[in-house]
Amino acid sequence: MRVPADKKNLLRQTALFRDLEDPILELLLKGSAEKRLARDEILFLAGDEAAGLYVILEGSVRAFRTASDGREQVIHVEKAVTTIAEVPVFDNGAYPSTVAAEEESRVLFIAKEKVQAACLKHPQLAIAAARLFAWRLRQCAELVESLSLREVGQRLAQFLLEQAEKIGTASGTGISFRQQLTHNQLAARIGTVREVVSRVMFRLQQQGLVVAKGKLITIPDPSALERYAGMEES
Repeated sequence: MRVPADKKNLLRQTALFRDLEDPILELLLKGSAEKRLARDEILFLAGDEAAGLYVILEGSVRAFRTASDGREQVIHVEKAVTTIAEVPVFDNGAYPSTVAAEEESRVLFIAKEKVQAACLKHPQLAIAAARLFAWRLRQCAELVESLSLREVGQRLAQFLLEQAEKIGTASGTGISFRQQLTHNQLAARIGTVREVVSRVMFRLQQQGLVVAKGKLITIPDPSALERYAGMEES
């Protein structure tokens, strides 16, 4: 049975599979299986036996670990179109983190045997995997640095600046964006609890670094918030 061209085109949008030729993409897609996820639905748990990786076709998912008190620490969030859970494909271990949908999502499962076979036929895939792992390692190093060396207020300031850069709109009053995350979700991103996020957000507003009107967040002076976050020299 012939593989639909649209699925091959989607695979080519990922950092891992973008350089592969049609025959290898078809090999990867044979036997692949789609799954739809509701918001917050678990795709797999940390420690589950890993049979393969997933391509996020629509939506977004978060990878996280859960503390003994039930608190989440988000490790990274991936949006369509990209891959997730690549590590067990190459080390034959279990899934290193739990993954759940951030919103309604559609994912495609590809068995690890297919990916390993493709690596043997196309060394560029192994090089792409190495680049991807290096990028993930840098992400983890930055997360460790942030959690261990920055105060909660600094971490929240940095996260708001990143959101502003991604989805913000500049105007005469600063950079504004609509915050889609709840305080619980913000806490999971920056390694704290909801109550602390609420207190720190209030403090940032008192200092004039952030203006919050409902979900609308405005950063009047991004440079001042960067200094507060420790992202530039004072």
